[in-house]
Amino acid sequence: MTHQPTTELQSRFSSPGVEPTPWTIAEQTLTTAEIYWLSTVRPDGSPHVTPLIGIWTEGRFHFCTGADERKGRNLAANPKCVVTTGSNGIGEGLDLVVEGKAVRLRDEARLQRLADAYAAKYEGWHFDVDNEAFQGEGGVAIVFEVNPVKEFSFSKGDTFAQTRYRF
Repeated sequence: MTHQPTTELQSRFSSPGVEPTPWTIAEQTLTTAEIYWLSTVRPDGSPHVTPLIGIWTEGRFHFCTGADERKGRNLAANPKCVVTTGSNGIGEGLDLVVEGKAVRLRDEARLQRLADAYAAKYEGWHFDVDNEAFQGEGGVAIVFEVNPVKEFSFSKGDTFAQTRYRF
């Protein structure tokens, strides 16, 4: 199921006369990105940010981690997180920010579809599915899904636009 958000230009932070970035462009950017940044909250309230690979499908972001890794421990205590991706150049590109909650996935049929999506998107990344998790060279990885609560895009170049997507 794909979520179709309400799209709003944030004119205060945009060039005069620009249109909001259509959701289709934002979603395509989320789908094709290779690297994402995940921000979680440590138990002491301080932030933790890490780059990772992931899959955007069915209107949601999916990623995996070891249960004992810092992000896995953080999400076990507080599922709120932010996922970002985009371009690190100032003169062009589209940056995206997705706010939501990470929920662990356990359904092995869904996990298998995601394992197949990882293999198709990232050369050399293969996961087997067993015991409600990914099994790979690095060991057991639990899989999370982030359902967006709100999202922003920031288009850059000769003109710029900040768009908010409400889910």
